[in-house]
Amino acid sequence: MKFGITFEGGASRTLFSCGVMDALIKENIMADYIIGASAGISYGVTYASKQFGRNLEITRKYMNDKRYMGMRNMFVPKNRAYYNMDFVFDEIPNKLVPYDYVSYANYKGKCVAVVTNVKTGKAEYLEVPRNDRKWQVLRASCALPLLIPKVKIGGEYYLDGGIADSVPFEKAISEGCDKNIVVLTRERGYVKKHETASKVAELYFHKYPNLARALKNRADNYNACIKRLEELEKAGKALVIAPESTLGVSRTESDPVKLEKLYDLGYKQTMKIIPEIRRYLYE
Repeated sequence: MKFGITFEGGASRTLFSCGVMDALIKENIMADYIIGASAGISYGVTYASKQFGRNLEITRKYMNDKRYMGMRNMFVPKNRAYYNMDFVFDEIPNKLVPYDYVSYANYKGKCVAVVTNVKTGKAEYLEVPRNDRKWQVLRASCALPLLIPKVKIGGEYYLDGGIADSVPFEKAISEGCDKNIVVLTRERGYVKKHETASKVAELYFHKYPNLARALKNRADNYNACIKRLEELEKAGKALVIAPESTLGVSRTESDPVKLEKLYDLGYKQTMKIIPEIRRYLYE
């Protein structure tokens, strides 16, 4: 049996997933293969290092800090992003709320981030290095169009993995995972609509026609992906954990009180179904 877990992105809404992760850590339920897009995998590396409560600590202390996110960061010459990327991916994990690199190095599974190739508009799946303390792959997976500049890795430019593959459970299956838990950040029944921001991004990236096409088709591809997931779940081939409510939390929510409530929801929902999770995985 090979157990894969997939984390959808969703920026601040991913605090629901952080609650799920901590419940699984508490119950010593660890996947052999971790994959996610954007914030899903950025928080997911803390699941890989088994650091219970670390994501919540970051939320409580720094999500409402102007150094973390806000329009003022867009005007910092070395940043030019809504999120202060060096603060998020360097100062926090390496100084303020230390990441356990030793525990991650000892993780026996694979931890994979989805990124979108700017030139091809297609998803690529990059293993998150164990020794990169600047977290370049995670920066690329989180590079939201218009809010964060594209990130260069190995001669190619990348943006948010959610553009091309928001819920990459099919990659986990293709890697041999026959037991799959998929953690969503939207309620069941959610239908993605074509957003104004995506249309603006299409125009902005007109020099990259494949990327513009991926942005244009994002909502339709997402909805088709969720439909396939629902079919897998009905067939007993996947276990889906989705929030009963997102509690009105937006993508860029910074209020730690609201975010902790969403975290609590993820934790409590998961703890309630631990027996079901164990049956699915081990029986």
